[in-house]
Amino acid sequence: MSRLLKDSKKKIGVSPGTPLFVGKKKTDKIKISVIDYDEAGCREIEFDRPEDCFSCKVSPSVSWINIDGLHETEIIETFGKEYGLHPLVVEDILNTHQRPKIEIFDDYIFVSIKMLSMDKQNRVSSEQVSLIMGEKFVLSFQEKEGDVFDSLRKRIREGKGRIRKQGADYLLYAILDVIVDNYFLILENFGDRVEAFDEELMREPRSSTLKEIY
Repeated sequence: MSRLLKDSKKKIGVSPGTPLFVGKKKTDKIKISVIDYDEAGCREIEFDRPEDCFSCKVSPSVSWINIDGLHETEIIETFGKEYGLHPLVVEDILNTHQRPKIEIFDDYIFVSIKMLSMDKQNRVSSEQVSLIMGEKFVLSFQEKEGDVFDSLRKRIREGKGRIRKQGADYLLYAILDVIVDNYFLILENFGDRVEAFDEELMREPRSSTLKEIY
């Protein structure tokens, strides 16, 4: 909570729509990757500059453009200008404490959602993912590299299911579906841990168990 309040102070007195990164400071280079596909096949490319992937905007195929890292605000601004995003949308993308929401504009849809993940020590982390869906593309903005979309990328590469036969709207649905499915995996993990604690407390209560529960 203290970090949230500290980050929020950065926005005090700043004009609405001002692009300002609100989140944990990072020094990693922003990564831009593209999966461009249609029913016939797909290609994957990594770009160093935003401008290098703007041709995907007018491509007849569907393009999933993923940006890992939000701390270089000028890069996010460049995407905002090229894709005609409202300044308040760009501001929301850069604010990693944004509440989940959906906004529908004339030529694109904006979605902000929390992506949850669990490490080997059963620690849960939350990361903001912002999604922009246009006619033939989806932009996804993540706080850092690493996500829960490996299975979706595999489906696109291998042409499994309906996804390569569908448009950008189905891609947006598939991304959201994976995020929500992962919520249930984490809940299931917690359910298993609760049952294990319950059995341990009934069989042999120990102070260490109470610490783990806390």
